[in-house]
Amino acid sequence: MNRIAAAAIVAAMAATIPGMAVAKPAPRTVTVVIDKLTFGPMPSGLRVGDTILWQNRDIFRHSATAPGHFNLDLAAGTNGRMTLGKAGVFPFTCKYHPGMKGVLKVSP
Repeated sequence: MNRIAAAAIVAAMAATIPGMAVAKPAPRTVTVVIDKLTFGPMPSGLRVGDTILWQNRDIFRHSATAPGHFNLDLAAGTNGRMTLGKAGVFPFTCKYHPGMKGVLKVSP
């Protein structure tokens, strides 16, 4: 058996043996666009450690506010970043425009 085949077998076994460490995906950066008084589509597959780049392309000031979890305030035409530090489901609103809503779903 060659080394590549042996490595493939070990990797397959590691994915199925309880207690064996499996590498986590690298953190990623995703973008949420705010425009015309709406939050753009929420990214899927969010994990702790990922970063969200919020882009306010609107002419109004906005926020992404989940009380007790995060409060990002963005003047018109600016960007902001936040790194996800906790798993969970986080409903949020814009404190300036309460009809603007979204939900972040973050896995460990």
